[in-house]
Amino acid sequence: METRRRLILAIVATACVALLEFWGGAVSRSLALTSDAVHVCMDAFALGLALLAAIGAARPADPRRTFGYGRIEVLGALVNGTVLLVATIAIVYAAARRFALPVEPHALTMTLVAAAGLAVNGGVGLLLRGAGKRDLNVRAALFHVLGDALGALAVIAGGIIIGFAHVAWIDPLLSLFVAAIIVVGIAKVFRDATDVLLESAPESVDSSLVAEHLAKIGGVCGIHDLHVWSIGSGSHALSAHVLLDDRRLSEATEVLREIDECAQAHFGITHVTIQFECESCPVVVRH
Repeated sequence: METRRRLILAIVATACVALLEFWGGAVSRSLALTSDAVHVCMDAFALGLALLAAIGAARPADPRRTFGYGRIEVLGALVNGTVLLVATIAIVYAAARRFALPVEPHALTMTLVAAAGLAVNGGVGLLLRGAGKRDLNVRAALFHVLGDALGALAVIAGGIIIGFAHVAWIDPLLSLFVAAIIVVGIAKVFRDATDVLLESAPESVDSSLVAEHLAKIGGVCGIHDLHVWSIGSGSHALSAHVLLDDRRLSEATEVLREIDECAQAHFGITHVTIQFECESCPVVVRH
């Protein structure tokens, strides 16, 4: 519950920053500030996805959704990425027009609004830092917030330069810089979401290394049909056929416990399904 409260506070604060920067961009006629506002919206979506993941992880599975609701965040990420991609294209188009017809923004308003956004970003980062050490979703959202701080710093620097040098083309150039940051974030969102939907092995898990670890457990003679995939962010699953030497059922249960512990301790895999096989067991033929 503590993580949820922090995420809700962070979402509210980030949404307020986005509204402030949209207002500041309109008043100061700064495309860079408007671009940063779009970037802040991306951060708000990222925080919202982290909150959805926390809520989904707490909801129990049901007879139809036997893995629970962990992939709600993946669907949200795809919608988020698509909307932001359209907004980024609009930013690039507006920047191209600004290069052709330069408009000098009001530097003081631009700088002060970006500085206020940077201050709130710093507060959000401090708010989430403790939870980010325990929760992978919060940690990912924290990286988004840090990326937005970089965008805000760029806008502040641009506002100072414009205020002293009155160079109008700095503003659309900064908007392209922020757009590039957004595109990098969108590409990662699409890649991560696609990996989950294709049931790819998580980046942090090497399936061949998993097989090597399991093969070292006493009684295990071989591993085949091993699959590792993500149910959602930070929730990984494993299934495999494990070949055992000839032993009693109680001993096989101990092997299963060791496999569970190995998968969780070394690879963070919490959902393990194992089918045991015994190559030396006699085959019973019924007529």
